[in-house]
Amino acid sequence: MNTTTQEHITFLSDGFQLSGTLHLPDNPPHGFVIGSHGLLSSGDSPKQLRLGRECSRRGMAFLRFDHRGCGRSAGDFERVTSLETRHNDIENAIQWMQERFGTNRLGLFGSSLGGTAALSVAGTRPVDAVVTLAAPVTGASILESADADADLKGLPVSFYYKCLHFDISEKLHRISNVLVFHGDADAVVPVSNGYRINAHAKDPKRLIVQKNGDHRMSNPVHQKDFYNIAVDWLANII
Repeated sequence: MNTTTQEHITFLSDGFQLSGTLHLPDNPPHGFVIGSHGLLSSGDSPKQLRLGRECSRRGMAFLRFDHRGCGRSAGDFERVTSLETRHNDIENAIQWMQERFGTNRLGLFGSSLGGTAALSVAGTRPVDAVVTLAAPVTGASILESADADADLKGLPVSFYYKCLHFDISEKLHRISNVLVFHGDADAVVPVSNGYRINAHAKDPKRLIVQKNGDHRMSNPVHQKDFYNIAVDWLANII
């Protein structure tokens, strides 16, 4: 099994400088994976940290980065956040990785809105493998959660309605090699979204519904299963 290294990198996306961390195996990677975080998260989320380590140990490069307006990346969060801008950030991350590594095989991982962004990209360009966790197909459940949340994470209701109206349904039939994780007790993004992705994506595909699983995948058993299965899925395809 490979040992690994980490490297801080930056790249431009529509004029915004984005910050990321690249996990590298000691030997030249046989492919690369790009991670996309959730709405209010960053590339330093525990899931991406673990995936970066595990994927690089399996010979893949893994890039986890902060979307514009998040973490160490440039931009005002409320002004620059939407599904479209996150889609564009992933596209520019792919371009940066391809310029560095050539046309190696490509995988995408996304959690929550990051999963939607990953599916959006995979529905418009060739992607060899996709892994999503609690990804919404439309913005409806996010808007409903915002209406029900008195705190709203410090953001005005108008932000959610202005920036998070989306529907990627028409892209799903163009996606294959997708592994979908969803908890059946997810109160933010209902598990029906996971069933919908799996129903419309092309083979090969796999849906894993975690019993009593929540949006954050807080159950350690669920987390262990996720890392084992997700890394195997990516490594076997990429």
